Amino acid sequence: MEYILNSIDETRGFAREFAKKLHAPVTVALHGDLGMGKSEIARTIIQTLRGENTVVPSPTFTIVQNYDGISHFDLYRINDVSELIEIGLPYAIANDITLIEWPDIAKDFLPKNTIHVYITEYGSGRKIIIPFAGEGVA
Repeated sequence: MEYILNSIDETRGFAREFAKKLHAPVTVALHGDLGMGKSEIARTIIQTLRGENTVVPSPTFTIVQNYDGISHFDLYRINDVSELIEIGLPYAIANDITLIEWPDIAKDFLPKNTIHVYITEYGSGRKIIIPFAGEGVA
């Protein structure tokens, strides 16, 4: 599946519709360079599923934030795969809707049915490619 999003409002709209299709356990790996919208997509998914007033700070420094069955990971600062166990990634993958920014270091932990969301620049907007939407998506 491919989406062209020309504004932040379209990005949030995409994330709201995508969120409505998710059910645990499912892992969503968000790929993209800095500033591509990974955090905004994760925030919108969480607010769609847990209420629009849910405060969703970026987990850049905390590494993980939990929202009653949704785990949001930012693995940018993880240097060793052993840290993934310490922060609870395997548990989240087995039980939660798990959103992972910068997922490359976790590639050996990701289940086969992980939904990979690739975000790139496209003109003044973004292109989102989801090669496979498997189990965990209604």
